[in-house]
Amino acid sequence: QVQLVESGGGLVRPGDSLRLSCAASGGTWSRNVMAWFRQASGKEREFVAAHFRMDGGTNYAESVKGRFTISRDNTKSTAYLQMNNLKPEDTAVYYCASSATWSTRPSNYRYWGQGTQVTVSS
Repeated sequence: QVQLVESGGGLVRPGDSLRLSCAASGGTWSRNVMAWFRQASGKEREFVAAHFRMDGGTNYAESVKGRFTISRDNTKSTAYLQMNNLKPEDTAVYYCASSATWSTRPSNYRYWGQGTQVTVSS
């Protein structure tokens, strides 16, 4: 079993930055891929970013490339999502997820955190 706990959400203004954290425990193999998804009100959950434990590689949705950075500190079993130059359209509940395999589809991820709200508004 993998447990994921997110933190770091909040209310910010356009152009501000936030860093989300995802503390993980259990099931190292099931954490080969650590990913962030988001779900805006009335919309489907969408892929944001992923980090691959085996080679340290990353993957991003086009909408966040150049603004968001995903990283992982294996010593702390924690993944991070640094979000810069935030826009109102980034407003959503952000979820951390883990999987043994890579995909941008939410259905690929068995383990999920509880979510943290990010609101970008002037």
